[in-house]
This record gives sequence, structure tokens and C-alpha cells, in this order.
Amino acid sequence: MRLISALTGIAFVTSIAMASSAFAQSDCTKTVPPSPFGKDDQTGATNRITPAVTKAAAAEIKEGKVISLTNPLVDGVPLFGSRFTKTVLTAVNLAPGAALGKNDLTYMEDTWLSQSHVGTHLDGMGHIGRGDCYYNQTPMGKNINQNNMTKLGLENLKSFQTRGVFIDLVKVYQQANKLKTNPNCRTPCIDKGTVITPEDLQAGLKLTNTTLREGDVVILHTGWVDLFLQHPAKNTEYNSGEAGLGKAAAKWLIDQKIVAVGADNWAVEVIPAESPDEAFMVHQMLLTDNGIHIIENVRTDLMAAEVASTNRGTFFFSMTVPKAVGMTGTFVAIDAIH
Repeated sequence: MRLISALTGIAFVTSIAMASSAFAQSDCTKTVPPSPFGKDDQTGATNRITPAVTKAAAAEIKEGKVISLTNPLVDGVPLFGSRFTKTVLTAVNLAPGAALGKNDLTYMEDTWLSQSHVGTHLDGMGHIGRGDCYYNQTPMGKNINQNNMTKLGLENLKSFQTRGVFIDLVKVYQQANKLKTNPNCRTPCIDKGTVITPEDLQAGLKLTNTTLREGDVVILHTGWVDLFLQHPAKNTEYNSGEAGLGKAAAKWLIDQKIVAVGADNWAVEVIPAESPDEAFMVHQMLLTDNGIHIIENVRTDLMAAEVASTNRGTFFFSMTVPKAVGMTGTFVAIDAIH
């Protein structure tokens, strides 16, 4: 039995090695377009956030009001697939007599166990590929090791200090008398499987008299955030699908030369997909083919209320992304400053 188990393990490892070897020989020039920022680029669309773009975005700050676009990071929030989170608090010296020094110093630390794509998070250039081929025709099979990627890691990104544009799709659908809400939502939301079109995005921009410009980050409000905020009670429903970008809407955003698009759901694109035989096609269009980041599980309800009261859909977008070497994504903190 031990011999069979060992042989099985060897066969499995060999198959993985052969697959990696085959992938490493991929000709990615046939499956992924080159980066518009050069053959060695690992940065993606954040190249568009120049000092001039950041300076122009700062003009959006009128009152200095800060609205969070970040969901709380806590055990029990909805997670995709087999992802998990677990927090462990270590109280190092709270026991009687364990304090340090004459001043009775005590301290505590945390351990956070999870994948990087949980909560409000950013998808990096190394998250999604087409076969072995990733952003800028990178053959990923020969650019990974046991611990991380050796290309396309988050350390290559530039700053996310730019103009944000908020599109309230719930209001768009309400005004068009086509809102089909989900009964689990306590506030209006667009039900799963609804394909967001270019016309929907354009109608949302028209509501606040906004025009997209190069270097923007676009944030979409579908109302699905209400299910996230009901965690863990509505986790199953939250993960069961979502309204999101269709391929035509993704193409339209790509043409506007934005830097990133985020939404109050777990994939940004429509689930179930437009084509049942395609898996996360919009992810490939944005990340793999164009270097445009995706931000998932954005908290949009607070900003939706702010935009409704001010009719201002633009803001200064400030997002912190750690220089995490070789990582495919990370949870982030986002502030909208009005």
C-alpha cells in the first residue's frame, strides 16, 4: 500500500512538472496582446497615473469629506470557492507577572490566515491568464516558484492616487423601469445574471454629468453590497451570482483607457456568464489583455448615499496597495475624498 501511495505521489508530481514544462514553452505572442507600455512592462494600467493625472484629480477635493469604499475585513465574510480566513490573537504577556520592565509593558499581536483575494481586494497582473500566458505575453510557467511569481508581482504597480468615478447602476435601472431586485436585499439591488451594458454605464455617467477620462478608476454600485453586509447569513446568496459587466461594457471601458474598475460584488463581471462555455472572460479582457485592474467586494452603499445627496459622481480615489513581492493580489484600503 505504501508503494502504491508513493508511486501515485510521484506520478502526480511528474504530471505537474510536465504540465509546467509544456506551459513554459508557450508562444504567448499568439494568445495575448503586447502591453501598450512596452515589451518589458509589468505595471499595467497604473502607468496612466502620471503626476499630472494625480494633480488634476486633487481638484476633485472640495469639502475634504472622506467616504470609505472598504468592507470590514473579518472572519465570516463571504468568500469565493475554497478561500478561507482565520484570525488568531496572541496576548503575549498579559498573564500575572509576565509584564516587561518596571513600567509593566504588555503587548498583543495578530495572525491573519487567508488567501490574498478576500474582502475588498485588488486583482493584480498575475491573477488571471489565458493558459500559461499572462499580461504582456508573459509565459507564467517559467516565472513562478514554490512561493511566488518572479514577474508581474504587486511590487511593480504605481500609485493609485487618481480620479474616481462612481456609477449608480441601481438608479439607472430604477429610472429605466427595469430594476429586478433580489428578495434577500434589504435595499434595492440588481439581481444576479443581469448583464451591465455600455448603454447602462453611459446612462449612469449622464446622471451626474460626468465624462470618463484617461487614468480614471470606475466604481460600480449594483446594490449587491447589502448581501455582503449581512454576512454570514446571506453568504450563500451573495456568492450565487451577481449583476456585472458584460463583454461589450468591458470593451467600452477598455477603450476609455481607465486604470481599474471595481464593484460591490465578488467578480465585477456578470455571473452566470453571458456564454456558459466561458470562464471569467471579462477578467481576461481587463487584466490579461489590457492590464486594467479589478477591485472586488467594494463597499459602495456609503458613496451611493453621498452621490445621491450631492449629485457629484467624481472624487479623489486613494487606495493603498502594499509592495508585496510576487503576489497576485491583496486586500486593500480605499477612500473616496469629496
